[in-house]
Amino acid sequence: MTKKIAFFDSGIGGLTVLHTALQQFPEESYIYYADTLHVPYGTKPADEVRRYIFACVEAIIREQVDAIVIACNTATSLAVNDLRSMYDIPIIGMEPAVKPAVEMNRENGKRVLVFATALTLSQTKYNELVSRVDDEHRVDSLALPELVEWCEQLEFDPVKITAYFRSKLAGLDLEQYGTVVMGCTHYPFYTAMLRKVLPDHIRIVDGSAGTVSHLSQRLELGAQQQAGNTEQVQAGTVSFFSSSGRTEDHNKMRVALQYLSDNVL
Repeated sequence: MTKKIAFFDSGIGGLTVLHTALQQFPEESYIYYADTLHVPYGTKPADEVRRYIFACVEAIIREQVDAIVIACNTATSLAVNDLRSMYDIPIIGMEPAVKPAVEMNRENGKRVLVFATALTLSQTKYNELVSRVDDEHRVDSLALPELVEWCEQLEFDPVKITAYFRSKLAGLDLEQYGTVVMGCTHYPFYTAMLRKVLPDHIRIVDGSAGTVSHLSQRLELGAQQQAGNTEQVQAGTVSFFSSSGRTEDHNKMRVALQYLSDNVL
């Protein structure tokens, strides 16, 4: 039976995670909900953002979904544990892919650079994650708040973005690093542009693949088809919702998702 799965973010960043799910499980039915009235989250007080998250998830629950992916690192760090205690469906969170990045560099001794929002970097959940996996103290962090704002404006000018990356990285010795972690779901929109700035030896990772893998395990995605179930009611569709309810916001989500499809991550 086709599953109805919701993806939630403050804006269009979570579309990078939805895009991964669509590539792997196109037979499912998807909802994308953006809190367009309050984006961005990463620069606001934590208690304020929690209130926004709870209101949005309550609206999503009314759509009778089978699972919710909190496709936002900031929202996950602030609210995922509370949400799991409030609802009896799977609620899948995001976290920066620090652990796999550290493992990638364990033998070569290179450092890991995590890009994230200032709010994510300030949260106990993130700092506990780093403390747990970074036993050799090789993880550094860098907030890139402008990328969220530009992404929400559909600003994908490669000249502007690559110049920004060069400016932000100018004070770092990139030869020391082996991996960059895209710790905000907005950031993978700019992976190809970042690639042009980084030395060839640096790998770029994000949490989308791990999150979708976790989702598939919780819902046993694909198992029904393997068992011969071919039901496809409303399969492969994406419905867009937002806290604003504005048509222009929903159209922007469609444009952004198409951008991802045309610029394969």
